[in-house]
Amino acid sequence: MAKAKTNTEDYLRMYAQMVRIRTFEDNANQLYLSAKMPGLTHMYSGEEAVAVGICEALTDDDRITSTHRGHGHCVAKGAEFKQMFCELLGKEEGYCRGKGGSMHIADQSHGNLGANAIVGGSMGIATGSALRAKLQGSDDVTVCFFGDGATAQGLWYEVMNMAALWQLPVIYACENNGYSEYTRTEEIAAGSITARAEAFGIEAHQVDGQDVLAVNGLTRKLVERARKGEGPFFIELMTYRYHGHHVGDINREYYRSKDEEKDWKENRDPIVRFRSWLVAEGIATEEEIEAMNAKIETDASEAVAYAEAAPYPDMSEVDMHVYAD
Repeated sequence: MAKAKTNTEDYLRMYAQMVRIRTFEDNANQLYLSAKMPGLTHMYSGEEAVAVGICEALTDDDRITSTHRGHGHCVAKGAEFKQMFCELLGKEEGYCRGKGGSMHIADQSHGNLGANAIVGGSMGIATGSALRAKLQGSDDVTVCFFGDGATAQGLWYEVMNMAALWQLPVIYACENNGYSEYTRTEEIAAGSITARAEAFGIEAHQVDGQDVLAVNGLTRKLVERARKGEGPFFIELMTYRYHGHHVGDINREYYRSKDEEKDWKENRDPIVRFRSWLVAEGIATEEEIEAMNAKIETDASEAVAYAEAAPYPDMSEVDMHVYAD
């Protein structure tokens, strides 16, 4: 694994954040299967090193935009379990007072401008955020998360052209998990994805999205350069989603094999790989890691119970945040 940070506390926080994402998703999946959560949700399990590696290179003042598969980005940017589970269950203590749900969580306090159920829908928002920073003379950077399937959206090419012309402090982060919903990426994306960004004169990189330190090391360098006015940048992060396109996509063998899923889980899991590295480097013992995992499991269980008992918004809130005061 590529070394990026040198502080033991930073390493352990990155590990904990990845486990928090995986644990959150496991609990969210159970809420769906037990019919306690309205609507569908899209699991981020398997892609944790992408969100954590990138967000650990950012400050609260830096912004992100997210996707329909956005729980991981939200947790990695600092969101709390209680407010997130409340949002999933439509409760008033959720980040959007229960009105956003799984695909529309926003957390302005940590710079999360919000998830977006429209494929590629946040590309313009992220680029606008970067333009705002430049006009205001602010040094914050915006990261735009999107999947490989979103590279088929015309909006991306429009905003890349603008970002390149105006040298905006934005990083386009393409989470290439190998599938655009139920279709292999190579069947929907001709040629090189990084070359598409390079066509606009944008510096583009490809990185192993299962290696949190490699992701973090690259992102830190690009963020620092973006603050100096050297942006925009593009990163293609090679990763994998363990679940189906959404929680209801259970029988997946018609588009990908169980052997493929097993190989990624057993040989390329970002959490297992980083855990092994932490132990090998003497940063943490197996016992310490197990204690950390148990604490996160307890925190998640308590947050779920809290959210289940929390009140729904009052009927009087039906038009709150719909119209300007």
